[in-house]
Amino acid sequence: MLMMRFDMRVPDKSPAEIADQYECAIQMAQWVEGKAPAMLGLSEHHAAEDGYMPSPLVLAGSMAAVTSKLPIMIAATLMPLYDPVRLVEEMIMLDHISRGRVSYVFGLGYRKTEYDLFDLEFGERGKIADEKLARVLSLIAEAKTATRMPRITPPPFSADGPPIMWGGGSKAAARRAGRNGLSFLGQVDAPGIKESYEKACKDAGHPIGMCIVPPADMPNIVFVHPNPDEGWEEVGPYLLKDAASYAEWNNEAGLTAASLSQAKTIDDMKKENGAYRVVDVKGALQLIKTWGRLPLHPLCGGVPPELGWTYLKRAVEEVMPHLAA
Repeated sequence: MLMMRFDMRVPDKSPAEIADQYECAIQMAQWVEGKAPAMLGLSEHHAAEDGYMPSPLVLAGSMAAVTSKLPIMIAATLMPLYDPVRLVEEMIMLDHISRGRVSYVFGLGYRKTEYDLFDLEFGERGKIADEKLARVLSLIAEAKTATRMPRITPPPFSADGPPIMWGGGSKAAARRAGRNGLSFLGQVDAPGIKESYEKACKDAGHPIGMCIVPPADMPNIVFVHPNPDEGWEEVGPYLLKDAASYAEWNNEAGLTAASLSQAKTIDDMKKENGAYRVVDVKGALQLIKTWGRLPLHPLCGGVPPELGWTYLKRAVEEVMPHLAA
């Protein structure tokens, strides 16, 4: 499966170029449907100097409108920054527009500047998350059954409401998922994560759901080129920008994220052979064999549309046919 991720970093681009990036992302979603098994992944951050996408539900709606089968996951939705009523209303509308194809991984967030933007106390983010998550889950349940007035309308398209998981990289995040009866998507396979999740599920009387934690050596972003060295020359500068931004955010927060590159140069990133990789067709097939997926990020770090298209089409047209052979 192709995992196509978009976070829409647009460093040093004009308004017209930013619009081109978003138009390209929507067109890529439309183009890939039916050509290969794929899933779209959208991310959210705020107050980012490089324009990181702050409103993934809007892009999800645009992508859902031009596709009919592709699943779309918004991971992560920084749920504490939302008004619960408004969030649930928008989730339900998107549930109808997509006919149930949009799912969510809620997260706490780790950047103080984002909480400052929304006039929320960063030090209270756990409490805020617990209160708002309870409200969101209650509102969705009420919308399904129409048990109170005034209430959110219309009811969701999906029988159980839009699918929701909780994500994070700590035991506290795992416990939050478990005690609310949600599956958990971990950032890191840290000691005790799975055990904390399962215990929280049992203590709250919920069945144990999925607990997905990616191995540290699994790549996050892959570009395919017949000559990887030439590929690094083309896309390496954009990958380095992306890595540097994440590294800065995580270092400020005192965090070590899964598969995060600390590389300062493109050569260092190549040697890491970690989160960011440029591989040939054979290498791409090996990654699919190992991990069951090929994670693409065709516009990573502001990759121009024309260059992003080249790499996306190569992955679809030169890699995927080998899987069906």
